[in-house]
Amino acid sequence: MTKDVVIEHGESSKAPLVPVPVAAGVSRAVSIADVFLRFLSIVATIASAISMGTTNETLPFFTQFIQFEAKYSDLPSFTFFVAANAVVCTYLVLSIPLSIVHIIRPRARYSRLILVFFDAAMLALLTAGASAAAAIVYLAHKGNVRTNWFAICQQFDSFCERISGSLIGSFAAMVLLIVLIFLSAFALARRH
Repeated sequence: MTKDVVIEHGESSKAPLVPVPVAAGVSRAVSIADVFLRFLSIVATIASAISMGTTNETLPFFTQFIQFEAKYSDLPSFTFFVAANAVVCTYLVLSIPLSIVHIIRPRARYSRLILVFFDAAMLALLTAGASAAAAIVYLAHKGNVRTNWFAICQQFDSFCERISGSLIGSFAAMVLLIVLIFLSAFALARRH
């Protein structure tokens, strides 16, 4: 014999409370972290692009009329670095609305798959740009005696400080993109 209990509005019952699904709360927390990490990645990539894109230094040589100038656009690797950071930053800005949708609808699957795919593509682009720039920064600092490439950072110290600093922001954005991919993969794995 089972006894059905009907509770009217305003009455209380000693029946146990139904727990709120924990999975929805975890998915929502992952989605909030996703949005926050995207904003941090935007800051890192735009700071790297601006820092590298505005880097130049001029040194006088004997007279005021003959000068040596170092600027980012002289090296194609640095130009690619700026372009890669700008593209990734633009993508991250455009992905924010989709990421906010995941806060509202934490069970969305296909949009998360799209984000994982494009996050991985942007990670590859950012890694390529940062790696190319890191190779040139290394040569600027250390040079290569075997090929007669001399280190220029002893003369262009401000230039070298700026290009090295811009690499830090880009590598930080790479780590954040890796974390974003893992978060999305975690959120997708919890649904099965």
